[in-house]
Amino acid sequence: MSEPIKFVPKRDIRVDWQLIAEMIEPGSSVLDVGCDDGQLLAHLTETKNVEGRGLELSQHGVNICVANGLSVVQGNADTDLVYYPDDSFDYAILSKTLQTTHQPHVVLEQLLRIGRRAIVSFPNFAYWRCRTYLAFTGRMPMTNSLDIPWYETPNIHFCTLKDFTALCEKMEVKIEQSVIVKASGEVMTRSTYGSFANFFGADCIFMLSKKT
Repeated sequence: MSEPIKFVPKRDIRVDWQLIAEMIEPGSSVLDVGCDDGQLLAHLTETKNVEGRGLELSQHGVNICVANGLSVVQGNADTDLVYYPDDSFDYAILSKTLQTTHQPHVVLEQLLRIGRRAIVSFPNFAYWRCRTYLAFTGRMPMTNSLDIPWYETPNIHFCTLKDFTALCEKMEVKIEQSVIVKASGEVMTRSTYGSFANFFGADCIFMLSKKT
């Protein structure tokens, strides 16, 4: 009988995961949508003592999560979030998955229905390296955050920092907190960089809630 597949815990987890963890209150209930092999969910369980659940499209990813004792089921963010009750989690997390969904605005609505707060991270397509790569090579950009060729990438709905904030405004979603991260991992503040955050920021993280 073969050994179950397990992930190798990373000492230095992704910067956006570290920042997401800082947003979450200890002991909270969390749904991680598109949780991959469960690295973030495991990190939150270990460091924040969360009651964690996961939804993952890949059966391989689900197998790894379950082999490591994580409560994860196979499902599609576009179609299966409707089966979760209202306000069933303190936080619903979508980490670098929004751009892979077919209807990002519908997925965002579902996250805010399921979770009292939603935390969303995504690569910023207006990042200066994306702009210059496209301008000078005439080819789809490749960066640290966008490291898969266009013909293999699962990304189908790229957006920018400004696109996302405009969507939140249109949907009347409250932005409780936003963090912009440079490619180096340095955290930027929108108050310091202002509109230049859309130019220098490689990744964006937002904590959202419904307006009351």
